[in-house]
Amino acid sequence: MKAKALLFDMNGTMIDDMAYHAKAWYNILNDDLRAGLTYDEVKKEMYGKNDEVLVRIFGPSKFSLAEMTALSIEKEKRYQQEYLPFLKLIDGLKELLVVAKSQGVKLAIGSAAIPFNIDFVLDNLHIREYFPVIVSADDVAISKPHPETFTKAAELLGVAPEDCIVFEDAPKGVEAAQNAGMQSIVLTTMHEKEEFAQYSNVRGFIKDYTDPHLISLL
Repeated sequence: MKAKALLFDMNGTMIDDMAYHAKAWYNILNDDLRAGLTYDEVKKEMYGKNDEVLVRIFGPSKFSLAEMTALSIEKEKRYQQEYLPFLKLIDGLKELLVVAKSQGVKLAIGSAAIPFNIDFVLDNLHIREYFPVIVSADDVAISKPHPETFTKAAELLGVAPEDCIVFEDAPKGVEAAQNAGMQSIVLTTMHEKEEFAQYSNVRGFIKDYTDPHLISLL
């Protein structure tokens, strides 16, 4: 491996769960909050911090911070309840983590998820030992596509941005990596290759971590 650090987005990148997030958001936004959005409109808006999603859809003055926090937790509870029976790492990822750690490649998570959700994944899948650095929604002022999520992870690992490779599944995440001066490998779990055409930092696309081209991309 040529990279000194691998940075992973979580949802849709480590676990293939974005459809469950979309369903939870769809129910919260339409059934609870009467936003009147289509499923595709919900998918388009569900990036970044949960409170940023609510502000984008309803404006900055609709909810108090306490109300947004409560809605965020309720959304994640619904997501976790639906997804728990199917929770697993994307194929090949565990093997990649083992090899990377054995070769001294540093690992971190850089996610717009709240700690409540990150803990759900790491503790149920017993993979916390691989990630000495975790940057969550609570650790940054502005989430992706702002680069802070990834630049902070690199800083905490002690690795220069140009020595990091970011695994992402979403255009806004790839944009964040590009803004941070980092190369990306894209998981095609939720978005098509064509949606990333505007970014110059994409080294390649993989369906999962068993892809035979993965090592050459690293």
